[in-house]
Amino acid sequence: MATIDSLVSTDWLAANLGAEDLVVLDCTVYLKPTEDGGPGYRSVSGRADFEAAHIPGARFADLIEDLCDRTSALRFAVPNPEHFAAAMARLGVTDGSRVVLYDQNRSMWAARVWWMLRWIGFDDAALLDGGLRAWHADRHAVESGPASAPAATGTLTARPRPSLIADRQEVLAAVGDGATCIIDALGEEQYRGEQNGYGRPGHIPGASNAPAIGLLDRHTGRYLPLEQLADRFPSDRSQRVITYCGGGIAASSDAFVLSRLGFTDIAVYTASLQEWVADPANPLVTG
Repeated sequence: MATIDSLVSTDWLAANLGAEDLVVLDCTVYLKPTEDGGPGYRSVSGRADFEAAHIPGARFADLIEDLCDRTSALRFAVPNPEHFAAAMARLGVTDGSRVVLYDQNRSMWAARVWWMLRWIGFDDAALLDGGLRAWHADRHAVESGPASAPAATGTLTARPRPSLIADRQEVLAAVGDGATCIIDALGEEQYRGEQNGYGRPGHIPGASNAPAIGLLDRHTGRYLPLEQLADRFPSDRSQRVITYCGGGIAASSDAFVLSRLGFTDIAVYTASLQEWVADPANPLVTG
């Protein structure tokens, strides 16, 4: 069975739609300002927009409801591997599938699902370069309405790779250890502490800044060529790298690019600043 590259074009997807083993998932979520104007953001599902227009045959992967641990106080908290694998199987993803993930919001949400699939040991997944925006721009057809149910329910086996997700203790230990590279995927103003989106301003000490939004061509929404992205990340591709952001979403886009650049030891701190800032003992620096 053919495998899949981790980044596919709209033309590739259009040519392969309808393949028996191919599953296409829309992962869209929107972050909106809080209703009271306070720090942080509220999460809005992209399901309504999915039902208005989506790639033919696609299904909706719900990061707010189905693909997170809803018992956690943290948004988008990672569920246990078996829960995640079962939720993906209900969407039609099985051990023999190839999966293409997209969203309507800078590919970060699709990257998060892509990273979680890697975390449970599933590698035959790709991002659609440019997401639905590129699909429209390239004049490919869409359909509307709710997704059809999978023709048959199969099994997706979880073979977890725990090292792909970092927790707070690992990040604390990495601060200043000289062996781990910490990368902040938020925008430059958030990184410097000029914006306070999560209750305390600044970044984790020692972290460098590679904003996820800067990984994309601002006109097309597609990822920039790897040769343009390489100098935004460390030169030692064997080094342990931990990416973070506000809730582990933008950080997943950084991790996706790092994997395409050939880094071999990458983790996403999925709880990110929403957890980090809640404890005053966790240090932050500005500037």
